Amino acid sequence: MTEPAARGASTTAPATPPVAKRVPVERRIHGETVVDEYAWLRARDDPEAIAYLEEENAYLRQVLGPTSELRRTVFEEIKARTQETDLTVPVRKGPWWYYGRTVEGLQYAIRCRRAQEDDASTEQVLVDFNAVAGHAPYLDVGHFDVSPDHRIVAYSVDFDGAEIFTMRFKGLDIGEHLADEIPGTYYGAAWSADSGTFFYVTPDEARRPHRLWRHRLGTDVSADELVYEEEDRRFFLGVHLSRSERFIVLGLSSMVTSEVRVLPADDPTAEFSVIEPRREGVEYHVDHQGDRFLIVTNDQALDFRLVEAPVSHPGRAHWRDVIPHTPGTRIEAADAFANHVVVHLRRDALTGLRVIRATDGATHDVAFDEPVYTVVAFGDNPEYDSTVYRFHYTSLVTPASVYDYDLDGRTRTLRKRQPVLGDFDPDRYESIREWAAAPDGTSVPLSLVRRRHHPEGPAPTLLFGYGAYEASMDPGFSIARLSLLDRGVTFAIAHVRGGGELGRSWYEDGKLLRKRNTFTDFIAAADHLIAQGYTSPDLLAARGGSAGGLLMGAVANLASERFHAIVAEVPFVDNVNTMLDPSLPLTVTEWEEWGNPVTDPEAYRYMRSYSPYENVDRRPYPAILATAGLNDPRVSYHEPAKWVARLRAASTGGAPVLLKTEMGAGHSGPSGRYDAWRDEALVLAFVLDQLGAAAARAH
Repeated sequence: MTEPAARGASTTAPATPPVAKRVPVERRIHGETVVDEYAWLRARDDPEAIAYLEEENAYLRQVLGPTSELRRTVFEEIKARTQETDLTVPVRKGPWWYYGRTVEGLQYAIRCRRAQEDDASTEQVLVDFNAVAGHAPYLDVGHFDVSPDHRIVAYSVDFDGAEIFTMRFKGLDIGEHLADEIPGTYYGAAWSADSGTFFYVTPDEARRPHRLWRHRLGTDVSADELVYEEEDRRFFLGVHLSRSERFIVLGLSSMVTSEVRVLPADDPTAEFSVIEPRREGVEYHVDHQGDRFLIVTNDQALDFRLVEAPVSHPGRAHWRDVIPHTPGTRIEAADAFANHVVVHLRRDALTGLRVIRATDGATHDVAFDEPVYTVVAFGDNPEYDSTVYRFHYTSLVTPASVYDYDLDGRTRTLRKRQPVLGDFDPDRYESIREWAAAPDGTSVPLSLVRRRHHPEGPAPTLLFGYGAYEASMDPGFSIARLSLLDRGVTFAIAHVRGGGELGRSWYEDGKLLRKRNTFTDFIAAADHLIAQGYTSPDLLAARGGSAGGLLMGAVANLASERFHAIVAEVPFVDNVNTMLDPSLPLTVTEWEEWGNPVTDPEAYRYMRSYSPYENVDRRPYPAILATAGLNDPRVSYHEPAKWVARLRAASTGGAPVLLKTEMGAGHSGPSGRYDAWRDEALVLAFVLDQLGAAAARAH
């Protein structure tokens, strides 16, 4: 690859950027006067606000016009490497094998089942989501579940990205939808054992799931019974049917506290009973096996322990250790089967599986070969009596792989590896684990992938980060990322504090009044890549979304000179103002994540010290691409819109500051796979252009 000579030359903003009007709004908060000149952009029904977003979109199209050919090329590369007509590995449940398939040219999956796994002639189409979408520009599926008797499928759909769904029911024997249709539902639902009663969840005005309803199939929705209402605004409500199909499980959880209630699935009109009453700061999750409940809890266990309790007396007084607490080994979940328990572990920034035989307690860990990888299950194990466990495996160089693991024989069978078409060869790439030193001496893990035979010296690099909610950004394969790697770009993940990669303490050290560790960890990761010769500031770009977008905004203020470009997708950059408004979605429950600036002056001042929007100042900012969704219920579109307006007014450099708003979608961007690929191609083309790496290299 030749030395990049004119990084960002085609996106140096030749057009006249939009200028948002300033309407200063003053208010006093904990003795301070705060001015917000762009607060008017919150008014989503204001035609002037919508016109401004459209103007920003037009400006983005003009500025990125010179990259149009590169965008088309990257899109075609993604498309050419993807097996467009494909199907998932069938999963057995009862007499049927369930799976999804995609068809070349169609945006959405088709959900199907077969009477015999290897006989396509027995296929029955359950729901074709292309037909459901019709000509709608957006479609999201919130729930999909076939009844225990396999005769009815319940599924919910959202057509604008606001994450409020309509539940529908389709009779699989008759091939037609039933009259039952429930508007205004949220994620989570459960069938009764007799397939005649259906439990579902609805949200309040702040999009908090707070009510559980019971619907009897064939009756009018207006007659549905309110089963439970959660009045504490910190708590979310969810429901599911246990794998054993013995219990309806009602989960109630805040960021730091949880409570579980259960109901016999064969007695859907009974009352829910509490496993263990909620106690502040204590979390637990429940699965059922035989005559016991299996409970993963942080009760007296920072990194959680696995306990059991008899179904007849499930309270804490009867909890007995199955896996005691081991500091540094985070127990994340336990999947219970008739004769085994599969435990999901995390230690040393890696995921793992431990198998326990129920009859005698014999235990073994499943071994994996690569130094950096991810193993996880995605709900592909519905059969309670199964002795084969299906899991998904991937790494930065290994495409997503589906394995069946014999729980007794300890052997695994590769059922499918994600096809990567063309001349893809995983040996062309290398995966690397590095550790950066944070300012307080903490070692921060990084996962890197690049071409194995690369030119000497600093290379264009994209550094990704998130760092919130104990969500781990585990290394995985991406077809789209090959368009970066094959142009000589190194991709790196900074596993910063606030995530869960190194256990519960790693999360707690990056939240509330220790949130700044997330940002300084990311900057330390950038410094490490520079110091080790992987890259240089003029060759380094950063990317993050949602809470990771807050990270992007914070490092833009704290270390703008480290990065040549930043991509902030649906970024949570106006966090102070959002956390001051309890009427907004998620605010109240997330006070336990970020702090409550309404009642706590210390939390307010700390949050204000790093808030991206509040700390924009006069400086030469890097090139910035921000995205938003007009219907986003998680990070409102006005946050990136206000941030971009303030950035553009303050930046003293010539780098472009761009805003792309999806006018008919929400937090996750476009819903159709081809639309999503085009969206990703735009982001990758922006990064490649800014880093001077647009030219593909020969294999």
